[in-house]
Amino acid sequence: MRPLLQSKRILFLFSDTGGGHRSAAEAVMEAMQLEFPDLPLEIELIDILREYGTLLFKYAPVQYPYMVKAPLMWEAGYDIINGPRRVRTLSDAFWPAVRRSLHSLLSEHPSDLIVSVHPLPNMAMLRAMGKRHRPYATVVTDLVTTHALWYEPRADIILVPTTSAYERGLDLGVPPSRMEVIGMPVADRFCQPVGNRIENRARLGWPEGKPTILIVGGGEGMGPLEAVVHAISDARLNASLVVVAGRNRTLRQELTETHWEVPVRVYGYVKEMPEFMRAADILITKAGPGSISEGFLAGLPMILYHFLPGQETGNVDFVVNNGAGILAPSPGQIVGVLKTWLQDSDVLQRFAAASSHLARPDATRQIARRLIKLIN
Repeated sequence: MRPLLQSKRILFLFSDTGGGHRSAAEAVMEAMQLEFPDLPLEIELIDILREYGTLLFKYAPVQYPYMVKAPLMWEAGYDIINGPRRVRTLSDAFWPAVRRSLHSLLSEHPSDLIVSVHPLPNMAMLRAMGKRHRPYATVVTDLVTTHALWYEPRADIILVPTTSAYERGLDLGVPPSRMEVIGMPVADRFCQPVGNRIENRARLGWPEGKPTILIVGGGEGMGPLEAVVHAISDARLNASLVVVAGRNRTLRQELTETHWEVPVRVYGYVKEMPEFMRAADILITKAGPGSISEGFLAGLPMILYHFLPGQETGNVDFVVNNGAGILAPSPGQIVGVLKTWLQDSDVLQRFAAASSHLARPDATRQIARRLIKLIN
């Protein structure tokens, strides 16, 4: 009789300050289960700010959508604390307020491995755990312009998505032996082969015979979606549009009730985004790291209409400098780019090839294997 494997307990720390942290944790959890089906795993996901934060941080997930609507103030705050001495000073200042709650977290959620996919808790968590602590890993979920809060040298491993993020860690004093470049964690469904886009569109019931432009506004339907759709419709471009309005019901209703000069399909919050991306020809999105990484996996040329100053600034340069897309902040600029791409298929294909070249379809499973190696 084979001996029973001892269950491994893994605790993921995230917070819903933006949708990407939870998605990253869920993607890595899924990859662990796919890669190690015979290993008993007990996995918990904790929103550390909401469940164990002080009064100042507890409501950050609720306040975040409002905070980022003031981008200049956000950028200023981001930059003010973006340095090794400044984050250490900040951590020391808040330590008396968070010490008790973090010790409670550690006692209430015993684990063999702690994985952080958020920059805020790392310094304080490792301080609470003491010198001889259980394995602690950080999975960085910002692509390029990574904040100093991500890089706590006491972490057993810091997994980063790009060479730029790795070099940033070196500049901040993290030993090379404690960092690895792997890629962004993305749900396994996004990593499937693209296949035939025309056949993919047919399965979704989308119009055929024209290129399809996918316009995404994130979970909250943010960005100039309505203005962009109006501009494309008024220009009568030879394309059909698929618009994902997210949880913005008002926007979805307005778009649905409008008469358009081109074929337009409007969706609310969807779970079929991997299928949507494999059926589209062009992606219009804000410069979030998750959407960009998903677009790479689908080999989509990208038009970026917005970015959050600070952590998303470098994402734009990464996409543009690698030839995978263009920054076009206004509806008029977006229409101009689309006209060029739709009139010259060779140009469009060059952008598509560059986007596909940046994809890392095995990244999430590599992350899972590297993390399990810490405890198995």
